[in-house]
Amino acid sequence: MAKHDIDLSNLFHALADPTRRAMLTRLAQGPAPVTELAEPTGLRLPTVMRHLSVLEEAGLIATAKDGRVRTCAIVPEALTPMRTWLDEQRAIWESRLDRLDDYVKKVMEEKKK
Repeated sequence: MAKHDIDLSNLFHALADPTRRAMLTRLAQGPAPVTELAEPTGLRLPTVMRHLSVLEEAGLIATAKDGRVRTCAIVPEALTPMRTWLDEQRAIWESRLDRLDDYVKKVMEEKKK
């Protein structure tokens, strides 16, 4: 297994939950306090904090505390390992599908003869 597989697992795990994806979507607009992220979810604060902890452990967000207010910000470069892996998978599957297409065309041409 590659060294970054654990990181990828953490990223995919963090993004697997729709609540966490919604939080990241909101944070893509700019930093936000935890209370603002919690509001649309309808979840209690401890549950929201667990979701944020998963995002932070995956490196997708950074948090800072100023007095009693904890603010979260997205870390977009954290998605780079996932993007790289997905690009590699896309290239592999495109190559396989191109070979399959060539094979089907060859078979079809042989049937015409």
